[in-house]
Amino acid sequence: MRLATPALITTERLLLRCLRRSDLAALVQAINDRSVAATTLGIPFPYTMKDATRWLKQEAECRRKGTMLNFVVTLRRDGSIVGGVGLSSISTEHHRAELGYWTASRFRNQGFCTEAARAVLAFAFGVLKLQRVYATHFPRNPASGRVMRKLGMKREGRLRRHALRRGRYEDLETYGILAAEFAARPKPG
Repeated sequence: MRLATPALITTERLLLRCLRRSDLAALVQAINDRSVAATTLGIPFPYTMKDATRWLKQEAECRRKGTMLNFVVTLRRDGSIVGGVGLSSISTEHHRAELGYWTASRFRNQGFCTEAARAVLAFAFGVLKLQRVYATHFPRNPASGRVMRKLGMKREGRLRRHALRRGRYEDLETYGILAAEFAARPKPG
């Protein structure tokens, strides 16, 4: 199933759009950071142009199949890549998906991740008509849990030794939000 994807999602400060081949050099510069790789399950370090090209191809195929929808997050004012946000494990049968995100080091602690993720949740519930979105983070990355709580997500538990990352089993903290909870949350202001 091909996903209904907007050409662009805009927020007050950000543009969320599909990754383009012309973004690859800037993407590598933004994401090639040990601290980004350390807090994500699927981003390697070092991150090379080969990794970026592979991701671009994978993203196109997953979008075509309807299993994943990722956005590059850029500043509206100058187009700088702030990070990425998206939905994976999209299930049209069960009306759910997993939210994921990363932020380049120089853009952390400015609310960009929460702003971008909130826009993707609005798309997930409003356009894709999902009923549930969940997300996970490593216990050693409490900042990601704070983003999830700011989005209105509720902690659902810890998945013990759930992921194998660089030869080491990792626990994952799990959060979730339902469509009705997202609709009823206070609007940011």
